[in-house]
Amino acid sequence: MPSIVMEQLSKRYGSLMALDSLSLTLEGGRCVGFLGPNGAGKTTTLKLLTDLIKPTSGKASINGYDVHTEKRRALERCGALVETPEIYPSLTPREALSLLAEMRGIRGGEREERVKAVIEEVKMEDWMDSRIGKFSKGMKQRINIASTLLAEPEIIILDEPTSGLDPRGMAEVREMIRSLKRKNILIFMSSHLLSEVQDICDDVAIVDHGKLLVHGPLSEVTSKFLPEGAKRTIDVQCSASVDDALKSKVASIEGVVSVDGGSGRMSIAFSGGSAAQAKLLEEMVKLNIGVYSFREATTSPLEETYMRLIKETL
Repeated sequence: MPSIVMEQLSKRYGSLMALDSLSLTLEGGRCVGFLGPNGAGKTTTLKLLTDLIKPTSGKASINGYDVHTEKRRALERCGALVETPEIYPSLTPREALSLLAEMRGIRGGEREERVKAVIEEVKMEDWMDSRIGKFSKGMKQRINIASTLLAEPEIIILDEPTSGLDPRGMAEVREMIRSLKRKNILIFMSSHLLSEVQDICDDVAIVDHGKLLVHGPLSEVTSKFLPEGAKRTIDVQCSASVDDALKSKVASIEGVVSVDGGSGRMSIAFSGGSAAQAKLLEEMVKLNIGVYSFREATTSPLEETYMRLIKETL
């Protein structure tokens, strides 16, 4: 089972403590979102995990091998994209990835097959022999992600993989990450986009001022920090006519505070966390009113959790 273990990991730059005694264990085929404000220690952590910098104290291991004393064995089944690497613009994806595969120790015949496979995986086969310098940011990022897949990794470390991309590029990269999740790969992904983590991650770890604030499954973390009885609003669209009779039925569902709407749309205020939201959807479906959209209209649970935790550390 793929694993990343950090034990009392610290990094100091002079008087600045960039990372302060971080202990965190990640295991199994999961996508873990790594959140925190700028300067919280996210990139420092990822650089320590890939031995780009050395820790002041503590240790990190990948698949049971110490990153700093057994680097080759620790990183041989790990792909990483830290900060924003640049590929020579005069190279083609085939040339650039072949060079990286050779540096990885992948042999001639196998190298060609792996390069072709990862380019197909990121859907760039039509541009395999085009110069990278002509690519959009999103296309370049797809090639960067392809580079992390060359060694058929069990673990992938990504540092803000959608940073600087336009909406289409962001959507394409997120879909690639979802496809990687289906391969039972452990993905550790830093981000400053709460909606991105909410959308694609299974777990979340939040850091601030170099310290770990919370780590766990996304639903458990948000439920833990959602205030008891907090009111949230759901926008619902359905094929049925929203009349007073229907609104009355919805209002009778446990936890519902108020219902407003008409013309196939309802705004439902309710109290409770993620479990209450799931129960509300279940009861709405039982009404057989053709629900085809059900989304939170107010601040997301993750955003509420994040703002509460970060505010408390200011």
